[in-house]
Amino acid sequence: MALSRLSSSIKAASIKPLVKYLLLAVGSAHADDQILQRVLVDGSRGNQMGVADAASAGSVTQQELAGRTVYRPAELLEATPGLIVSQHSGEGKANQFYLRGFNLDHGTDLRTTVDDMPVNQRSHAHGQGWTDLNFMIPELAVRLDYKKGPYSAEEGDFASAGTASVVYANRLLQGVAPVSAGQNGYGRALLADSVDTARGSLLYALEALHNDGPFTNPDDYRKLNAVLRYSEGYANNGFHVSLMAYKADWNSTDQIPLRAVQDGRIGRNDAIDTTDGGKSHRYSLSGGWRRTQDDGSSKVNAYIIANQLDLYSNFTYFMHDPEHGDQFAQPDKRVTSGLNASHSWHHHTETGNSETTIGLQLQNDNIFNGLYNTQARRRLSTTREDHIVESSAALYVENNTRWTPAFRTVVGARVDNYRIDVRSDLAANSGKANDTLASPSLSLIYGPWRTAELYANIGNGFHSNDARGATISIDPKSGDAADKVSPLVRSRGMELGARSTWLPGLQTSLSLYRLDFDSELTYAGDAGTTEAGPPSRRYGVELSNYYKPLKWLSVDLDLAYARARSRGDVEEGRYIAGAIEGTGQLAVTLDDGGPYSASLKLRYFGPRPLIEDNSVRSKSSMTLNGRLGWKIKKGLALELEAFNITNRRDSAIDYYYASQLKGEAAPVDDIHFHPIESRSLRATLIKNF
Repeated sequence: MALSRLSSSIKAASIKPLVKYLLLAVGSAHADDQILQRVLVDGSRGNQMGVADAASAGSVTQQELAGRTVYRPAELLEATPGLIVSQHSGEGKANQFYLRGFNLDHGTDLRTTVDDMPVNQRSHAHGQGWTDLNFMIPELAVRLDYKKGPYSAEEGDFASAGTASVVYANRLLQGVAPVSAGQNGYGRALLADSVDTARGSLLYALEALHNDGPFTNPDDYRKLNAVLRYSEGYANNGFHVSLMAYKADWNSTDQIPLRAVQDGRIGRNDAIDTTDGGKSHRYSLSGGWRRTQDDGSSKVNAYIIANQLDLYSNFTYFMHDPEHGDQFAQPDKRVTSGLNASHSWHHHTETGNSETTIGLQLQNDNIFNGLYNTQARRRLSTTREDHIVESSAALYVENNTRWTPAFRTVVGARVDNYRIDVRSDLAANSGKANDTLASPSLSLIYGPWRTAELYANIGNGFHSNDARGATISIDPKSGDAADKVSPLVRSRGMELGARSTWLPGLQTSLSLYRLDFDSELTYAGDAGTTEAGPPSRRYGVELSNYYKPLKWLSVDLDLAYARARSRGDVEEGRYIAGAIEGTGQLAVTLDDGGPYSASLKLRYFGPRPLIEDNSVRSKSSMTLNGRLGWKIKKGLALELEAFNITNRRDSAIDYYYASQLKGEAAPVDDIHFHPIESRSLRATLIKNF
């Protein structure tokens, strides 16, 4: 998606208050001019020396986001080093995420927010932590903040592997109207601008998109998207109120069995069940208020979100029902409301400074979902129907103290309480449950040098399990007795890291980490759901480099390796199916501010074990994407984007499970894969006004 159309829309005069707010938000007790200047002059990736609390935390500015070539909106999150975003179905479905040795499925253990609103959906019909970012408009994103590991008291559910926070603009200094066209039925139009009012600014954005993809059964993905936002003041001293609306429908070419491609029964881009697909909508009303003074700061945000999804999938084809097929529907309808409030006290001394923050987080989900057997999206029978009310309250406190110019600490703790009420169509599976968990954290930061800092982090986190698992007694699919799971599952993390700017223009960070879970969530291919599994442990190392040797040249090189194993005696094997082992990204961007610009990004997605004994593994995949930009004249530009330039025939995702095709006498254990998109081109004409 051509993001660079907005790269000049935020003037330096308005960036400085924004960056100062960023420093306060990520834990700098005093946003002094020296640190502020360092962030502003060291390139488009914000320099986190003296700001971040861990080597694995960072911030990506609008300038760098604008230069990225993304096939789908969620790929904007790949600006987070080590994070891979993939897809195994139609474009309207939530993406797959991989980070730190996790197959995060559709978002579990990756806490994602847009404009301070949670994107992860608890107790979702298809997967715990469902993270659908298709409503996001990349051109409105002015910053991406990321953290990894459970080391921040502010972050709660789903944050153990990492967090990604997308911040939207309050105002645009020039309007933008891009129109895109490309291969595989791709078309997109966007209109976005800000209108000044007597006291503030009114921002609006309207987006329409269509995409078929390279599949024999076209995705026919159609979406309409809108944002209306009123704001006054700045990001750190002001308020905003936003309305968002998103609606989409699509067909799906889900993962297909490798055996059917190898023997010629189907092609790589064919579907087994051509009636798979879905439709969804998301409507939200949100608001935020912030006030920053020398001795303290406060912020409050509230939201109400209405989400609905109708999803039809068939992963096993004719294994359970040879006559009608195994398609199933997973509708999910919910209203999510919440409030986040915090206050920070800033205290300055002769040798340092200190900031203490107390925060309150409230969230309620009123959910109606189900599981039905279907044929060609026509309901045949009901497996289960549930009404879930899931409420949570969290209180956290965090102190960030700079004891000397070289040493500071961050000490925090949070307490989360969850209350669950499940009313199921099967009375035995109805019930109430509650759980409370305390999560302490500690970070030590030492930096006596001007060009380097060392970090030590330790902390506890958690993820919530599906509420239906906390009250279940009988498996509604098989009728067998089922064990209940704990509503909250603890994680324990530790990390050692370093950050350096020893070479002018070069930012390097290195982190070594360990992350333990009391229970691992695993994907069940025949039901399209997640299940609680054995405890797990992950070790890993990450190296991130951002180099800007010249004003017109920047280079990103990110490498990550992880080792994931189950703990204890596990009969099937200790490997964790789908756990990513290695990732890499190399990106080069050329832009001197003149009429021409270009970028290339090479992404490596390493092999994974597909079964617990590691006897079946996926292959690695590699993609090369690129972008060329030409400023035709003032206010008019043309961008050309190319995806999978080398036209590799790799997999976007792989699973290993049993399925049965029409004509097969019995189920067959096999690799099931979704191909990466073949080479495609897109052209975008951009008008600024």
